[in-house]
Amino acid sequence: MSDKEKSIKEDKNKAENALFDKKQKLQFENFVNPIDADKIAKNPGLLPYAHTVGGAIIVPTEKGIMKSKALSAMEQQTEMQLDQIREQINLLAKQAQEIQSRTQISLEIYNADMGFEPLVNHTYFLYERSQTGEKVLSMIAPEQWGRSSKMIFMAEVLLLADRTWKVIRENEEENQNENNIDI
Repeated sequence: MSDKEKSIKEDKNKAENALFDKKQKLQFENFVNPIDADKIAKNPGLLPYAHTVGGAIIVPTEKGIMKSKALSAMEQQTEMQLDQIREQINLLAKQAQEIQSRTQISLEIYNADMGFEPLVNHTYFLYERSQTGEKVLSMIAPEQWGRSSKMIFMAEVLLLADRTWKVIRENEEENQNENNIDI
């Protein structure tokens, strides 16, 4: 074989190899992996469990079981304590509401008309005049009045030692349940 024939044969082989490389490259570019990329581990050697069928069996150690039980007990205990704190918060909120209510009723009573000096640990009755909307403090219960002037019963109150008022009974149907009262 002459040099010319060898050169032609080499050129032909190069052309065939280039064509083969192009076909392979096209196949590689158009290749679609049938395995979901989310289900493939990038570093399978770092997984804490066997990643192949023939992989080593991973059995939880007593230390792992102990940690699991401890975590479970800790979660239960903290949830119990958080529930207890929630109950305390609700109780404190209720107490704060009661104090605000006492303050409000005390302000209403001290702004009301009263023809006497109230005594500590005595019960009094708060009324509202239906004509003027003015508040009146009285020693007479709504059940003890006659039927001449219209007054609306607001609340039965007790004067405490700190000079605030405790509501014993309140008119649930304010402005609906009118009692006739003479003053």
